[in-house]
This record gives sequence, structure tokens and C-alpha cells, in this order.
Amino acid sequence: MNHKRPVNLDLGSLKYPPMAVASLLHRISALALFFLFPFMLYLLSLSLSSEASYAQLQTMLGSPLHKILLWAFSTALIYHVIAGIRHIFMDIGFGESLVAARNSAIASIVLAIILAIFLGIWIC
Repeated sequence: MNHKRPVNLDLGSLKYPPMAVASLLHRISALALFFLFPFMLYLLSLSLSSEASYAQLQTMLGSPLHKILLWAFSTALIYHVIAGIRHIFMDIGFGESLVAARNSAIASIVLAIILAIFLGIWIC
């Protein structure tokens, strides 16, 4: 048994590589999609039911809370798709080296942030 192992590991003080951050964000975006999907289905059902429910939907989407939920779902979807494409390319065999994986992780995070900002401007 190794007696020099850390007893109390402070996870907040560790520096994570970009690949780990991208993987963690991919999983968090999947959870956000899972929990916000029923809300999006409700909005879709409102938009398709009748003219009165569509007017109700337009009123609902005027509130900041519903705009934030719509933005959160859309942002999670954007990041999840970008990271998924990154994983597909890595599964095919592109970008498997450490440098390429680091660069693609950083690029996917930066691209998702830029698209989330543009999406937020468009929704507001």
C-alpha cells in the first residue's frame, strides 16, 4: 500500500486540461438537455395547438425567465452538437494526438461561447 497518497484531495485546486473541461461540459450539456426537454415540448405543443395557445406562447416568451430557459436549452444543444461532432471526428481517427485533442477541445468551447453570445443577442 502506498502511504504517500493524498488524504484530502481538494478538487477545486486541481488544474484540469481542456479535454477534461470539454468532456465535463459535454456531460453537463446533456443533463441540461434532458431536464429542459419537457419544457421545450410544452412550448412546441403550445405553438401547434391553436391560435389562442400560440398567442399565449408569444406572451410567455416575452418574460425573462422563459427567454433564459430557451437560451439555456439552445446553448446546451449547440455545445452538445459541437462536442459530439468533435468526438465523432476523434472516433474516426482525426485529432487523436494530444496537441490536436487540446486544440479541438479549446476550439469547441470557444465556438460554443461565441454562438451562445450571438444566440443570447438574437433571443433578447
